[in-house]
Amino acid sequence: MADPEKLFLVNIVTPDGVIYSHYSSIVEMRAIDGQRSVMYNHLPILTPLTIGEVKVKRSKEMNQAVNHIAISGGYFEFSDNVATIIADSAERAKNIDVSRAQAARDRAQKYMAEAKAQHDQRSLQRAQIALRRAVNRISVYNSNN
Repeated sequence: MADPEKLFLVNIVTPDGVIYSHYSSIVEMRAIDGQRSVMYNHLPILTPLTIGEVKVKRSKEMNQAVNHIAISGGYFEFSDNVATIIADSAERAKNIDVSRAQAARDRAQKYMAEAKAQHDQRSLQRAQIALRRAVNRISVYNSNN
């Protein structure tokens, strides 16, 4: 008889509340120091995250579906087989309005060009972050389709 699948709870929380809460066999995300994957019984960890994609691999009962979530950075904590991601914003791939994300990308590129022309480093940095967020949302949307 095969061992039962070992699952843990994954919660993604933003200031708007819980965005995602499901059981998983593995969760993957990008920490500031590189890619991370966490499985059942992983040692406790707390690490800051960058703008990126979170992949949550679901159970065999769910045909090992993978949920893709775009996050704007934040923190990842794992303890007692509960993974919690706290982010300023998070959006499941199926909920991303890709035309809105593309418009945000275009605006960010325009603001970057204006900031470069005016030698405004602070505005340039804000526009670069906005661009990374928009590109991430588009990428996560495309990875799900």
